[in-house]
Amino acid sequence: MMNNFVSIIMGSKSDYSFAEKTIEVLKEYEIPFEVLIASAHRSPDRVKEYISSSEIKGAKIFICMAGMAAHLAGAIAGLTTKPVIGVPLKGGAIDGLDAMLSTVQMPAGIPVATVALGNAGAKNSAHLAAQILSINDERIAKKIVEIREKAKANLIKDSSEIEVIL
Repeated sequence: MMNNFVSIIMGSKSDYSFAEKTIEVLKEYEIPFEVLIASAHRSPDRVKEYISSSEIKGAKIFICMAGMAAHLAGAIAGLTTKPVIGVPLKGGAIDGLDAMLSTVQMPAGIPVATVALGNAGAKNSAHLAAQILSINDERIAKKIVEIREKAKANLIKDSSEIEVIL
């Protein structure tokens, strides 16, 4: 039985390129994860069964990726009391605005933490999951500091290669 893992759920296979960004970051934190395709509209029973079984196995956070109507995160938030992070994806007639609004506008008492559209949101969903888990895991808390220090060093290095300061 796997304990303390993050579940990544996407609405369709076309969302997998975004899930890969989340997976990369979770691997950097050494946080275990599961990945699944389940649709709030096309397979609602699969969604419900998966949430129930994954909580028993030890899922602590659900990261949900969907575009267009993007009801996946909200549907899952209605099925669990665990944190749900929604990643709205671009696509459809209004290029992701519909997904963002569907993900962020939840009724009081059923929250979904919504991150940015697309790749940045996919990465930030993993960083946010790590921050949530770090509340009770000092190893992850230290890893967050290390990753941020590395990002800062990379930024300073990049700047030094091009900067002109008078």
